[in-house]
Amino acid sequence: MKATTNRFTHWLRHSITARMLVVGFLFLILLIPLEFVKELIRERSQRKTEVTQEVNDKWGNEVTLSGPILKIPYNTYKEERIYNEQTKTFQTLTETLEQFAYVFPEALSINGTAQTKEKPLKRGIYEAVVFTTALDVSGQFPKITTALDIPSDDILWDKISLLINTSNLKGIRNAIEVMVADQTMDIAPKFTKDYLNTLQSDVLPKTLFENDTLLDFSFHMKVNGSQGLHFVPLGKTTKVSLESNWHSPSFTGRYLPLDGSREISQDGFKASWQVLQINREFEQVFYNNMPDLSPYAFGTELIVPVDDYAKSERTAKYGILVIGLTLLVFLLIQLASKIYIHPFQYVMIGLALVMFYTLLIAISEHSSFLKAYLIAGGAVLALITGYSRLILKGLKFPMLIAASLSALYGFIYVIIQLEDYALLVGSIGLFAILATIMFVSRKIDWVNES
Repeated sequence: MKATTNRFTHWLRHSITARMLVVGFLFLILLIPLEFVKELIRERSQRKTEVTQEVNDKWGNEVTLSGPILKIPYNTYKEERIYNEQTKTFQTLTETLEQFAYVFPEALSINGTAQTKEKPLKRGIYEAVVFTTALDVSGQFPKITTALDIPSDDILWDKISLLINTSNLKGIRNAIEVMVADQTMDIAPKFTKDYLNTLQSDVLPKTLFENDTLLDFSFHMKVNGSQGLHFVPLGKTTKVSLESNWHSPSFTGRYLPLDGSREISQDGFKASWQVLQINREFEQVFYNNMPDLSPYAFGTELIVPVDDYAKSERTAKYGILVIGLTLLVFLLIQLASKIYIHPFQYVMIGLALVMFYTLLIAISEHSSFLKAYLIAGGAVLALITGYSRLILKGLKFPMLIAASLSALYGFIYVIIQLEDYALLVGSIGLFAILATIMFVSRKIDWVNES
């Protein structure tokens, strides 16, 4: 029994296969704390999202503007035939019902500026990028009798009003006065069950419609917002010009800016849109109900370039590669130098590599990602190099390990900074690593198990 135990111990210490199996098993065990670290990164990222959303809710959320719209009441008639038992005849009763037509502008022009705050709003260690937008809206409504398929006598000319829909009533920072022809109209919130909140004017003067001509309108609107700024193209021709000091826009929605109108620099961006009625899938007039047209909106998101949590998460995805290659380097050194490395020492080295990601996310919350990467990488590199110096009893192999880890961390940092070429650079790098391992391990006697 004792001889069998001694043979197994000797095989475990000196057999290449046994050492590879042990290192492989330890590698799988080390993936467990690595997954815990990844979950920690996701939790911190989710916490940042929640805090940012709380700040945005108080300042003002995403801005979507839809309007102005003419709300025109009109009469419809419902006839019902009732049989009279006494006279043995039918009587026709006519009931008058009030319905609404919603007329969109013939032309709609919007000029806007979105200025972000010089210092983002902060809560704790988290920051939220917010903006204030100033919108100058103008255009013309069509002739009502031409736009509506309704007899003029059935239109309630003395009850026509104006609607403006916006997703962000909380963020409005000025009293909105709409100039309609030569009349100034105040507007106020109106509760509806629609997706967008609604502002409605007082009844427009009946005299505005006596000549039945095109009706000019204009208004100025100042809104606090966050995340994005979008517009619904209600005009038969809708033109939007937008300017901002934010350097990272993402143009979203149904329509992109006009070719040649986009100017993006570190000082901000400019963009222009033009949407024609033929470019959309809805008409200029709706009867009875106003549908939710927000899916047709277009505009821009004021995005934050890849944040530190996203970079940390991408870095952690390469943790398997870092741990696996580092353990492989130690295994090759063990096989080449005949120095015995205990499984416990492999575990300590692996845990030090896992600690890199914890340090990275903790430091990046209080500093730039580059500084956090350098500090975390430098700390882990110094720890593993010093530890390997004690294990391997010399400078040659510890220096090799330090150089390998430095190159690996540098390679990963380059990859996570890239977007379009990350796959190409990563594939070439992995091919080079594989070729290096094949070259270095060529002289190891894999057949001799003693």
